[in-house]
Amino acid sequence: MDLIASNLLLILCFVVGTGLVITEAFIPGFGIAGISGVVLEIVAIILTGRRFGTVPALIALFGVLLVIGLAVFISYRSAMKGRLSKSPLVLKDTEEPVENNPSAGSNPWIGREGTVVTPLRPAGFIEIDGQRLNASSAGDFLEKGRAVRVIGTESDHLLIKPVE
Repeated sequence: MDLIASNLLLILCFVVGTGLVITEAFIPGFGIAGISGVVLEIVAIILTGRRFGTVPALIALFGVLLVIGLAVFISYRSAMKGRLSKSPLVLKDTEEPVENNPSAGSNPWIGREGTVVTPLRPAGFIEIDGQRLNASSAGDFLEKGRAVRVIGTESDHLLIKPVE
């Protein structure tokens, strides 16, 4: 019991830091939780080195790197195949490429109507006949669900305008 009481700060830094690093692995971006977690892990390693010596500090460093690596692996796997992959925060390569071949005559999408899938500011995605396509408006904001018509192509995306 004295061992736990005398090393309570070290244990708290390690446990809370680990929790924050794991939490950050499932939250997009690198924010306050991740930075705080890494700082607490570094403090835990320094405290281990001061109290027990270099070898235990290196073992703690290995443990911290293992936990961080495991958190990154689990979050990556979840982003590709798990619950996180179903989140709207994770971008997927599901849009269809826009064919823009001037020698082939007119584009088959021109004149067709669809629905805005993501807000266009001015770029985003529309859906036509179940196909998700990269599109942009003429600089206007178009909200999700708005009916649009394809008026042309530019580079790799369709040019659209709202249906009145």
